[in-house]
Amino acid sequence: MACFLQRRALWWLSFWLVALYSCAEIEEEDTWQTPVPRPSMFFQDTTYLDFYEDSLLSWRLKTAWLERWGNNGKLFAKPVFVDIYDSLGKKVAFLRADSSELDSRMTYVKAYGHVYALTPTGASVRADSLIWNKSTDKVETDSYVRVVSEDGDVLQGRGFVSDAQLDNWQILSNVTGIFQDAANRMKSEDSLQREKDVNLTTTEDD
Repeated sequence: MACFLQRRALWWLSFWLVALYSCAEIEEEDTWQTPVPRPSMFFQDTTYLDFYEDSLLSWRLKTAWLERWGNNGKLFAKPVFVDIYDSLGKKVAFLRADSSELDSRMTYVKAYGHVYALTPTGASVRADSLIWNKSTDKVETDSYVRVVSEDGDVLQGRGFVSDAQLDNWQILSNVTGIFQDAANRMKSEDSLQREKDVNLTTTEDD
């Protein structure tokens, strides 16, 4: 009887050992079949991307983190600093953001997260995102935008469109503003207009 019980105990022990070993093999196979996604290209150092119009440098993007996923050509960078140049090669505007998405052919660049841009006239633009599209050569967004002009005026609203150099821009809807020293500026403009009218009348009389 004792031998029978020992044989039965050994049989159950062998059964559970085989079962546990089989489960371990299944878990290892499952882990092997689901590899961790990794970027196909990765740079963790200062990297520059230049975009040219013909032979002229149009803008230069600087980042400390650049990666590419898959074969779709999409690149992701963070943070981003963009210098924008005019047709004479002079730096005229600047943009920075937490992150950026673009493609390898530079057909579009999307900046998002605490976007800040400085225009050629000295106005500053803040938005959740800005998108440059090569086909239209426009900078646009549907997000909330706040612009502070070179005179200190504050304009804000939803939606924004501009040329690629951020020289001519427009807020599209729900526009509100705060104008610095508006009364004195209006008086000064009225005074200048009266002087022009007087000079014009004098010239006509002569």
